[in-house]
Amino acid sequence: MNNPPINHPTKSVATAFVLRPIQPQDNEQVARLIRTVMTEFGCVGEGYSILDPEVDNMFETYHNSQSAFFVITRPGDVEILGCGGIGPLHGGDERICELKKMYFYPVLRGHGLGWEMATRCLEAALKIGYHRCYLETVERMEQANRLYQKLGFEKLGAPMGATGHGSCDAWYLKELRREN
Repeated sequence: MNNPPINHPTKSVATAFVLRPIQPQDNEQVARLIRTVMTEFGCVGEGYSILDPEVDNMFETYHNSQSAFFVITRPGDVEILGCGGIGPLHGGDERICELKKMYFYPVLRGHGLGWEMATRCLEAALKIGYHRCYLETVERMEQANRLYQKLGFEKLGAPMGATGHGSCDAWYLKELRREN
């Protein structure tokens, strides 16, 4: 798999927002963000991550040595506008992480912040020691699918692991480092 260089958005966009690790007080806003965006794209019901028990406790779920989760706000503001993270792929190889719960309100879309968030997550995955990153989404999230492909994720023909998200219809994998 190809690993294109990871570029960052222009400084003006990057300084207009703050990308930081999730804090305990962010849980309620992150849950609302996830549910709002998933509903916007019709990703409700069985087989979607909107029903995952972790949605209401993202800080507690991702505050461990095998995970990382981030949020985006405006400088000096507490409103969460975007989120995303990585964690172990349930039911998968221990060297494979999953890019999870990367969602943005419309105000953030189209400004390079998806690239910035995904890049931060992939850097965290490498630091933790993962070799590959898997993700699952739906085809109708067209902007997200284009982003993943630009980041070097390769489309798969079937899901990996045991995520419980059987309603997803697009799966990707990215090589983070060469296997030894």
